[in-house]
Amino acid sequence: MFELGSLQSTIALLLTIVLFVVKAFALGDCVARSGGDFAGTDTLSKNAWLLILGIAVVAHLVWWNPLSLLNLAGTVAALVYLAQIRGSSSSSW
Repeated sequence: MFELGSLQSTIALLLTIVLFVVKAFALGDCVARSGGDFAGTDTLSKNAWLLILGIAVVAHLVWWNPLSLLNLAGTVAALVYLAQIRGSSSSSW
């Protein structure tokens, strides 16, 4: 049977991996999109998103704790990017 500490460590590791994948996916999506996709939405430029998401991914690699302040801010930024850019372009299909 799992001990409480082992269960918490496993949940923290899974959370860390899932949040890293979300940030990496958002960064990859941003790299693959053309600059014109950003002009049609009321959001930041592609370069600004690349900078923000790149810092978020690097910060997650440096501070592996999913609940650190930079990782939480990076996760919020990745989710906002996915909702604004990816969400707006997928609804037009």
